[in-house]
Amino acid sequence: MNITLQEAGAKLLSAEKIIITAHINPDGDALGSSLGLYHVLKDMGKSVEVIIDDDLPDDFDFLPGYELIKKPEAEKYEADLLVLLDVSYDERIGRLREKYQGTVLNIDHHGTNKGDVDYLYLDADRAATAEIIYQLVQELKVKVSQDIAYCLYTGMTTDTGHFRYSNTSAFTMRAAAAMLEAGVKAEVVSEALEKRSYKEIIDRAKAMLTIEQFASGRVAGIFIDLPLYESLDTTEGYIDGVRVLAGVDVAILMKEIEPGVCRVSMRSKGVDVSVIAASFDGGGHIRAAGCTIKKPLAEAKKMLLDKVISVIGTEPQKEA
Repeated sequence: MNITLQEAGAKLLSAEKIIITAHINPDGDALGSSLGLYHVLKDMGKSVEVIIDDDLPDDFDFLPGYELIKKPEAEKYEADLLVLLDVSYDERIGRLREKYQGTVLNIDHHGTNKGDVDYLYLDADRAATAEIIYQLVQELKVKVSQDIAYCLYTGMTTDTGHFRYSNTSAFTMRAAAAMLEAGVKAEVVSEALEKRSYKEIIDRAKAMLTIEQFASGRVAGIFIDLPLYESLDTTEGYIDGVRVLAGVDVAILMKEIEPGVCRVSMRSKGVDVSVIAASFDGGGHIRAAGCTIKKPLAEAKKMLLDKVISVIGTEPQKEA
């Protein structure tokens, strides 16, 4: 059932015990919006937990409350409300889907969200779910603390490519400015997200050696097999090294995370990659989307490239 922002706020107000979750393979918006809402609700006196069914990227350990995020290890979870952020109610929330049977509120900015929940607030015009949480803060009349601000600013800056992508709007910049006014120091966030260990630099160099180009250079990707994946500390930011190649419209990062299971991230300068992701039960935005393909790397790679090339064949050629 689709609801308004005001109705979403009312659902949060009426619940006392709340669980927050986001998608597996969490990024800056998933973590920033989850922890931002956590601090909002704690400031309102609610009982709140953040539970995410995956390992957390170390890059975001500067976020206030990062150390409080749990994995769904209990047999069953009970609460007045489960809040899904930055994700639709499918397998991308992992085991928590089976372990919780109560009311679900979904807050998201992905246009591919199918809305299979009790209550959905969706705004595909927002660049990040963190922007929607900022709107909720205003709706709930909660003061933006420095903790809230750092979390929401991080969600905004990461989902807009540090305010460089086409989804960056005037609203984004005004919301980010409000976070700065609440005490965020932009250099603290940027330096935390940019820092890399020596091993990470060497790992990235190894991964970049797997780059391949297709469709006369309009498609390029990094394809990481299981042995290489298991040797890496992180793959955060790898796709940006493909996206910047001259002439590339669709950039791909595919990694085999376990035997016969490949995670895919895609970025685009023109093609609607959400259509491609949706064909593999994934989702996302026109310019950024992802999916999981339950096939070995070579087979998953062929399936994905066949689909990508079939789609770009209907799209106009972009200038490099």
